[in-house]
Amino acid sequence: MKKVPYRNQFSRITGFSFILILLFSVSISAQEAEAQAEAVAGAGDPVNGKALFNQNCAACHALNRKMTGPALANVESRLAEEEGLDKEWLYTWIKNSSAMIKSGDAYAVKIYEEYNQAAMTAFPTLSNQDIDDILAYTAAPPPAPVAAAAAADTGAASSSGSGSGISNEVILGALVLIFALLVMMLFLVNTTLRKIAAANGMELEKERAVKRTPLWKAFAQNQFLVLVTVVFLLLGSAYFAYGWMMQVGVDQGYAPIQPIHYSHKIHAGDNKIECKYCHSSARVSKHSGIPSLNVCMNCHKSIYEYKGNPEGPTQEDLANGYTNEFYTNEIKKLYKAVGWDEENQTYTGESQPVEWVRIHNLPDFAYFNHSQHVSVAGVECQTCHGPVEEMEILYQYSPLTMGWCINCHRETNVKVEGNEYYEKIHAELSKKYGVETLTAAQMGGLECGKCHY
Repeated sequence: MKKVPYRNQFSRITGFSFILILLFSVSISAQEAEAQAEAVAGAGDPVNGKALFNQNCAACHALNRKMTGPALANVESRLAEEEGLDKEWLYTWIKNSSAMIKSGDAYAVKIYEEYNQAAMTAFPTLSNQDIDDILAYTAAPPPAPVAAAAAADTGAASSSGSGSGISNEVILGALVLIFALLVMMLFLVNTTLRKIAAANGMELEKERAVKRTPLWKAFAQNQFLVLVTVVFLLLGSAYFAYGWMMQVGVDQGYAPIQPIHYSHKIHAGDNKIECKYCHSSARVSKHSGIPSLNVCMNCHKSIYEYKGNPEGPTQEDLANGYTNEFYTNEIKKLYKAVGWDEENQTYTGESQPVEWVRIHNLPDFAYFNHSQHVSVAGVECQTCHGPVEEMEILYQYSPLTMGWCINCHRETNVKVEGNEYYEKIHAELSKKYGVETLTAAQMGGLECGKCHY
């Protein structure tokens, strides 16, 4: 047997050991990398979590108050400390709460009974990472109030401005001083000119009064001018009297203050709520109807405060007092009227009527049917009521006079496509007038009996 030199054996052992150490270190590095990846994956993204929370959870949950479901601020840490439940329990609960209740899970049954046996909606489409993001958002500290931040920015701007710029008081004082100097200079110039005139023997002559016939007496002696003037006065008086009487009962621009402030600008404008969601009877009834408070509670059962735009209220809103606190207090008035207990999320049964002030009011002898205009003629709400999506306080946009209605009948084309009732009428009238489209006037919209009965 051939002997291997000692040096060669040592080098082989050393090389083999180095390979083992290298493989071991690589495996440890891989395990550490995997652990770090799991830690990063489990940490969650609060920014994405906020979007997911608003999309899936905000209808029933808030961070710091009870709603249809419990408050979710720091829910992961609270369940771990108080109930000994881990994140896996939350994964299972969020994806299928009903199954956990049926299985008899103690805490699941407790929550189910505590919140009026209202089972939470299952979210099987949410991944574990999505839930981690939502939990990261619920554990994140609340952002600083926008108003406080704006006040801090304003204070910083004012302090920086006072240190580097010129204040308004200094500018105003300089202008007052300049004006005083100008007045003094004018006084000195006037005095100097008078002294020069007196030194040269110049005297100001006063105009001599010339006796002439007074103007009123000359006018009274001219009978033709008196007759013409009287005729013009009578015609002008009749014109203004007619114009004043024609405005009786016309309330264009009328904008009463309601007992509960309702902003069409926020609801129809910012939130894009369709008009007929609240005024649903306009599609099938003569009247558009005043929505009941239960319709308001469809949304405001969950929307208990107004957070406004992310950039905060505008200067115009602040000048009119339309702050976030103002709108939130109006929601509290709604709760008081409908008898809603925020703390226990139940109705007390102690409701109060809201005395809304009517804005649009046609005379009793004029007939108007909302469904005929909205569903049959296809007239948009803004045609009569104006850009309500821009109105903070709703007001009467149109005059709603007879002449205004007649002009609308002459200009509005009736939508008869796909309506079997109008097919024969449309064919005959189109042949009669030689047109493809028909206005309301051509279909009898100018007949007295259409609106007066």
